[in-house]
Amino acid sequence: MATQMRKLTEHTAIPSALSPESTHPQSPQGKKIIMAGSQLNVLVKLDQAKTQWYHFMAIVIAGMGFFTDAYDLFCIALVTKLLGRLYYTDITKPGPGTLPPNVSSAVTGVALCGTLAGQLFFGWLGDKLGRKSVYGFTLILMVVCSIASGLSFGHTPKSVIATLCFFRFWLGFGIGGDYPLSATIMSEYASKKTRGAFIAAVFAMQGFGILFGAIVALVVSAGFRHAYPAPSYAQNPAASLAPQSDYAWRLILMFGTIPAGLTYYWRMKMPETARYTALVARNAKQAAADMSKVLHAEIEERPEVVESQVVAGETWGLFSRQFMQRHGMHLLATTSTWFLLDIAFYSQNLFQKDIFSKVGWIPPAKTMNALEELYRISRAQALIALCGTIPGYWFTVAFIDIVGRFWIQIMGFFMMTVFMLALGVPYEHWTKPAHHTGFVVLYALTFFFANFGPNSTTFIVPAEIFPARLRSTCHGISAASGKAGAIIGAFGFLYAAQDQHTPDAGYSRGIGIRNALFVLAGTNFLGMLMTLLVPESKGLSLEEMSQDNVVDETAQA
Repeated sequence: MATQMRKLTEHTAIPSALSPESTHPQSPQGKKIIMAGSQLNVLVKLDQAKTQWYHFMAIVIAGMGFFTDAYDLFCIALVTKLLGRLYYTDITKPGPGTLPPNVSSAVTGVALCGTLAGQLFFGWLGDKLGRKSVYGFTLILMVVCSIASGLSFGHTPKSVIATLCFFRFWLGFGIGGDYPLSATIMSEYASKKTRGAFIAAVFAMQGFGILFGAIVALVVSAGFRHAYPAPSYAQNPAASLAPQSDYAWRLILMFGTIPAGLTYYWRMKMPETARYTALVARNAKQAAADMSKVLHAEIEERPEVVESQVVAGETWGLFSRQFMQRHGMHLLATTSTWFLLDIAFYSQNLFQKDIFSKVGWIPPAKTMNALEELYRISRAQALIALCGTIPGYWFTVAFIDIVGRFWIQIMGFFMMTVFMLALGVPYEHWTKPAHHTGFVVLYALTFFFANFGPNSTTFIVPAEIFPARLRSTCHGISAASGKAGAIIGAFGFLYAAQDQHTPDAGYSRGIGIRNALFVLAGTNFLGMLMTLLVPESKGLSLEEMSQDNVVDETAQA
């Protein structure tokens, strides 16, 4: 079946747009199509450009946004147990306090809700106003709301959690904007030979953001433990929670603003992408002037080529019949695969602390004080990031322009399915102390193949296959679909993974960790099947993939 889909993609590929007035006999819908005009010189230069300093600057500038995105989204998982101890501990109970189910879901998932909204809004705005025009605003929103999250007002549980959730929603809103804008900017700057690796490198900064969050939590918790030593909860419930611990989680949440703030100046200095300026704003001369400075080469546009440009989507929009004929199946592929991937990926990331506790890799909460528990959770997440998450991202960078997007995504979904089953089938075996290391190794491998697989490719492909006029919007829709899956993972997994007989306090009975792993394996398998609809964009220009400069003969009539 995969071979058939590859052949279908090859048969529907668009011929080179470099020759004027070239024709293609039949479109996939059986209609004659016409290549309208020659390719602009500035776009040819970008497609053929050798790797230069500006490519690396673009990777760093866009990548630091994703570094901050990952830090802000996943650092909350490190501090939720500390929040539970601080605000919900009853020292008359045998164990330390935990966040109630509704509070835990809200704290963990509210930023994802904001991210979904931000992806849709800023994706649309990026096509309306330009990529650069709104790029700096998303960064400012992230910095301000990250600081405000750490300064959450009040001392009562209700006031602190309410303000924390409020600011994390708007933090997520800013993070959401970074997805379509960074992906689109990097895809429109890169050459066609290295585009996949460059977009993957931007996204790979997420891995360093996750690791940095764990390291910051390690350093903060170690510092506070040394300055304010305390007994375990079992020894002295009241003394196990040093009042100064309230500063620890606030520092962790705020620390991610530093790298993001440092890149704001450079974001503002970036010129608008040539493809937006030329194909959407219809100012090819300005695009040539901007890229002449960037490429350090003289680029001139012939007036007759500029005048002959006809851009796909100029007369039709996202909800038109023409879009559905050309890209409807593509949008279904990118939204469904990202949705299915994020159910599993965010379930694993946000609740790995709970899984590690249940299999015994982290000791029972009552045997530690609050800061020691934070330290151990941070150490576990740092090890997973080092051994599985970060290597997976950079394997994608190394191989995506060699192997291709399609095969990396198929392989990633398949291996995630295999390792989820390897964890779930002999689950009782992994809960025994002698086998904890084996569990962690397999668990890390699921992260490796998520990142050397669909977690990277679902981000890359939507930035390549849609027309310039709708590229940011379609990427935002695809990313928002992913965040819908993440919300299901964040809100659903915590309940579903509860023990069938003895759930945690405040929770109803669930299906248990073992059955939850089977459900995640099933979503990964469905993701593999939906990947068969994803076109391969390796080695093709954005205009060839998106069919920009191609119009139906019937549309011209």
